[in-house]
Amino acid sequence: MAETTQTIEELQKKLEEMTKERDAWKEKAVGFPATSYPKREWLQGKITYPEYVLDDRRGSFLKIRDFLIDELCADLKPGYEVPEKEVDRVRKMLKYNLEGGKMNRGMMVVEAGLEIFKSKGIPVHNDALCKFAILGWCIEWLQAWLLIADDIMDDSKTRRGQPCWYLTPHVGNIAINDAFLVEMMTFKILKRHFSSEPFYTQLLDLFLETTFQTECGQLLDTLCENLDMNDLTTQRWELIVKYKTAFYSFYIAVASGMILAGITDLEAFNSAREILIIMGVYFQAQDDYLDCYGTPEQIGKIGTDIQDRKCSWLFTHAYHTFGSQEDRAYLDEHYGRTKVNSPEEQAIKDLFTKLKLPELYKKYEEESYEKIMALKNTTKEVPWSVFEIFLAKIYKRTK
Repeated sequence: MAETTQTIEELQKKLEEMTKERDAWKEKAVGFPATSYPKREWLQGKITYPEYVLDDRRGSFLKIRDFLIDELCADLKPGYEVPEKEVDRVRKMLKYNLEGGKMNRGMMVVEAGLEIFKSKGIPVHNDALCKFAILGWCIEWLQAWLLIADDIMDDSKTRRGQPCWYLTPHVGNIAINDAFLVEMMTFKILKRHFSSEPFYTQLLDLFLETTFQTECGQLLDTLCENLDMNDLTTQRWELIVKYKTAFYSFYIAVASGMILAGITDLEAFNSAREILIIMGVYFQAQDDYLDCYGTPEQIGKIGTDIQDRKCSWLFTHAYHTFGSQEDRAYLDEHYGRTKVNSPEEQAIKDLFTKLKLPELYKKYEEESYEKIMALKNTTKEVPWSVFEIFLAKIYKRTK
């Protein structure tokens, strides 16, 4: 009992220290004078957040999205002299590109934050819940702009069961600027809601680094069209998906919650990252598999990896490991040179099946799961329940 009392006292003391540090930071802060023109009075006052109801997590998370869209759009005219008609278009663009997704990445910030705070005995009030959700939506904003750009580069037709943004009426190449706009809004949100916090620079660094990592992965992916088929190896695939997918889809969500909880230990971040990168690579192997074997109704898009000559998990194993000389010759002739739903595309899918790649994928899935579970006792400061929540969402998923 005495030990419990001591622990509570230590936590209270730490909380008091953190509160003093935050207040001292706020007193020092004089805003950002170089970028404070024109002055917008509504940005100066205390932020009133919506009620976040844990019994309706999805509904509450969506409410934060609408709150952020309203806030961003409300600043466009007074802050940047954007005409009302264009403001309406920005609102429409944001709604189109932020609706219809599973929101797993964003909602995991809330789940991870709750578990980490609970493990440390830190009380979770409404503002904290909303800030978890805001960081979650920063990740969703990050993904939204990446997907807008990715769909243009891949000549994709559908996304989340509807036409890609650039294919909608009166958009076309304007979508390129829309992608840039959505990207920068991520950092506007961070500045608005976290710039007075002592850990603001940590969050800023995390999002900047994750964005750059993802863009490096995208670079490796897009440059595959200039490479010979022999260069599209499993090793290159692993490098692409580690940087293009794993950091922004898995690591950033947990790292955000850790920063909000005041975790600064390097080893804690390293141990979490190791597990989450394995999950991210496995997740992209799932995506590659479903791009070939999933239906548009099932995965919310038309798979284009064969048409786009992607360095995919299936292709690298077929071409470099299991395919015969005849199989490789067929891939040389048709992979990346065929259209979706063409006989040649179906023949490549049939080739993957003939080479027993679905069976190999099932084996890879089990091996990835075992590799993750083997790291259960390596985590520091982050409870294993966080990783279990992630794993439950992706293990043997079908969409």
